[in-house]
Amino acid sequence: MQKKFILLLITAGIFLSAMAQEIEKKKANIEALKAAYITKQLNLSIEEAQQFWPLHNLYMAELKKARKERINNELAFEEQALNIRKKYNLEFKKVLNSEERVNNIFKSERSFNMMLHKELMNRRMNNPGSKRRMDEANEKY
Repeated sequence: MQKKFILLLITAGIFLSAMAQEIEKKKANIEALKAAYITKQLNLSIEEAQQFWPLHNLYMAELKKARKERINNELAFEEQALNIRKKYNLEFKKVLNSEERVNNIFKSERSFNMMLHKELMNRRMNNPGSKRRMDEANEKY
């Protein structure tokens, strides 16, 4: 009995590890698609991209940190996120030399996130198991 339990724990650990790796791969793929999309939308030159992406990564890290710190207070998060956007607006302008291109960063991110959301919804609707889970989730609200 004890051997079966230990074997079960080992199997579960391997399964969870594999799932975590798969999730990380998917996140990396989404980030790569996002980078390609934004690069195209902003029409970044090689030099601009080399300056822009490290800055953008810092920006995203700050937003992520703010989200974690204010996970239970949406209004406080939105206020902090606005302050972060204002701060990076100035930094992005130094790289892109145009207010219009800086505004396109935020628009492109929103557009990409909307496309990603639509794609996920389409995939869920085409997956019978996911559709049932969505119906159950909608009933809660």
